[in-house]
Parts: sequence; C-alpha cells; structure tokens
Amino acid sequence: MNNLTRLARAKIPFLVRNRARTFVHGLSAAESQPTADTSPNRLRDFYDGRTTGRGIWKWRHYFDIYDRHLSKFCGTAPTILEIGVYSGGSLEMWRHYFGADCHIIGVDIEDAVRSYESTGVSILIGDQADPAFWRKAIQQLPPIDIVVDDGGHAPHQQIATIEALLPVLKPGGVYICEDVLGDGNKFGLFANCLAAALDATDWLAPGAPDTPSRANGLQALVGSIHRYPFVTVVERNLVPVSKFFAPKSGTEWQPFLEGTHMSARKEQEFGLIYRLVRRVRGF
Repeated sequence: MNNLTRLARAKIPFLVRNRARTFVHGLSAAESQPTADTSPNRLRDFYDGRTTGRGIWKWRHYFDIYDRHLSKFCGTAPTILEIGVYSGGSLEMWRHYFGADCHIIGVDIEDAVRSYESTGVSILIGDQADPAFWRKAIQQLPPIDIVVDDGGHAPHQQIATIEALLPVLKPGGVYICEDVLGDGNKFGLFANCLAAALDATDWLAPGAPDTPSRANGLQALVGSIHRYPFVTVVERNLVPVSKFFAPKSGTEWQPFLEGTHMSARKEQEFGLIYRLVRRVRGF
C-alpha cells in the first residue's frame, strides 16, 4: 500500500463524516410533540389493542416501516423468521397481519420460549451470534421470505445474522434489522458499507461510459437498502442482476461531452476519480 492510498483511506472517510455531522448539527430538531398516528396500519392497531396477554415491545414508528416493506406479503402465506421471541406477542402480531396460512419461525437463545410453539409456529433455540448455529439451522429451514432481527441488538449479533441469512433469503425477500441504536453503531457502519457497495461501478473507468456497468456480488443479490431511525431494511432482487445499462436516447446533444463521447479531459477526470474510489473502498 503506497502513501497516497494510506492517506486517502485515512483522510477521505474522516472528512466526509465530519461534513455530514456538521450538516446534521446545523439542522433544527423538531420542538413539537410527535404527531398522532393517522394513517391506517393493522400492525399498529393490533399493538394498541394488546392490553392483556403476551407482551409486545416496539418503537411506534416501526409499524409504518413494516407496512411499507411487508404489505406485499399479506395473504400470500409467507415464511417469516423472527429473531427474538421474548414474550411471544409479536408471533401473534405477525399471524394477524400476514394471515392464518403464514409460517412463523421464532429464534431465541432462551429455552423457555419453546412454549410458544404451535400450529404454524416453529421455535429454534440457539445463539444468533454463532455462525455454526446458522449453518446447521439453514439446512433445516424452509425458504424464507422475511427476516426480522429483534434479537440481542448487539452489533456483533446483528452482523453475524445478516451474513448468514441474507444470502439464503428468497428472491424478492425482505430483511429487517431493528434497534440499530447510536451514532457509530457498528452494525450501522456495516450497513453503510453495504450501501456504498451498491454504488460501486466500473462505468467511471476510462472509455467505459458507453458500455454497461458490471454488477458486483451485492448488486446481483440486493435491490435496495433503506435506513430509518433505528432500523435497516434490505430488499433482495426478484431476479439476479448482472449488468446496469444507461443507453442514450436522442440525436441532439450539447457539446459539453463532445457529442456521444466524453472529452479526453472529462475521461481523464472520471478515470482519476474511479481509481481513487476503488483504492479507498478496497474494490
């Protein structure tokens, strides 16, 4: 590794983080009370109606996030795997939301939660931070449409879990990691690196703009990554992606890029940026 690469890796992420933090600190926080929930949401209605029985504990803003990403599965008999059974109330909430034909798999480290096993509800006991547990479990599990990680909330647990389950999630599936708490949270940083990998491209290489950009392994698998307060959502592609295309349309062009091709200067600038980004990200 030469000195330029060391300097780029050390300085550029630091400067970008500082600029982002300066921007955030300059924004005014809302001083009013949270607005009332007005949009219809069956998950929130179920939660609010739970005055007795098995406990559920969720941040209220989660319900709109769930509904935004999971409503497409309602009535389709999905298989949902939830890490963190706790008092069993969320198992009933998912049944209510997705329908009686859904299959729910609860994963927890506490053996006591086996008592919540019933028709359509399976319980696995194991440590979500243990890759060996997941390797064994995956051999026994059916294809999974949805993963909700509401387990131990420690970043090392969350990272081990997404590394094990995202690659085996069904095409079109949704992965939700809850309670990603705190500025500098290591799972949050992990998710940021995944999001950065979605931006990777060889289109910026000299001579490349008229050719497709080849998908990397993550781009082939993942269509989008969504960050919300305390929640990260990853959506899998329905069909693996191999290339991204940007065909030109039309015949009249401004001369900034010399017709249909980059100018030599622009091509040189793009190439420099491309090589620097690859060095910083380690691609």
